[in-house]
Amino acid sequence: MQLGLVGLGRMGGNMRDRMRASGLEVIGYDHHKESSDVASLAELVQKLTAPRVVWTMVPAGEITESTINKLAELLYPGDIVIDGGNSKFTDDAPRAERLAAKGIHYLDCGVSGGIWGKTNGYALMVGGDEEIVAHCRPIFDALKPAGEFGFAHAGPHGAGHYAKMIHNGIEYGLMHAYAEGYEILEASELVQNVPAVIKSWREGSVVKSWLLDLLDRALDEDPQLAQIRGYAEDTGEGRWTVDEAVRLAVPANVIAASVFARFASRQEDSPAIKAVAALRNQFGGHAVKR
Repeated sequence: MQLGLVGLGRMGGNMRDRMRASGLEVIGYDHHKESSDVASLAELVQKLTAPRVVWTMVPAGEITESTINKLAELLYPGDIVIDGGNSKFTDDAPRAERLAAKGIHYLDCGVSGGIWGKTNGYALMVGGDEEIVAHCRPIFDALKPAGEFGFAHAGPHGAGHYAKMIHNGIEYGLMHAYAEGYEILEASELVQNVPAVIKSWREGSVVKSWLLDLLDRALDEDPQLAQIRGYAEDTGEGRWTVDEAVRLAVPANVIAASVFARFASRQEDSPAIKAVAALRNQFGGHAVKR
């Protein structure tokens, strides 16, 4: 099967390699010419045979919209666009409708696996029409891990990105639980070898996971995490998950707290904690640091 892949960064480049290793013909385009197989989107489309399948793997938002809009002008009725970026699920149905007006099919695909996906495979959550999903199944089979797990046709347009959004919300909570446990261990006067404790959890423990393995790897490289600033960015999915929890009246205490903790990480001198210190001084005469 043949595929055009737009975006050959940390994820896209590895996906191209994995699909090629499985026998698929992948023609990649990227604005960095050194990694691109073609010089333009137009050339990419020209090299594909009908029905053409083009997978976009570019940053969510304006770049994704611009890329898909350009493809809409270049592709033909019967062709297929797959968005594998972290687009917000509410963008998918309108996008599918715009493409359908030109006879072009659309799938949204949540992709998890990060920089390890090339070797381990990617977890894929797809939204769209069943017939189009079935046509593209060889692509998904090439990307997913071996075995029965790793792929889901989650539902109609938007379901793939919705599932990935919730996946990332869960990821926020899991990471923060490990982070809080790590900080308590570091603060303890009893535990003298925190990295060893983390290693002891990797097998036989109910908290074993790939994320724990990655924390252990990070501690091997920097046992005190001294080279890392305590700042964590968020890319949207955690916020969107909390928005959905509010809309659906679902209590999502852990995920919400983990999102707010990332906001706290960006404050050099928290105004809220300043207010707390001032209040403690006012009602109890507690000392404040100047």
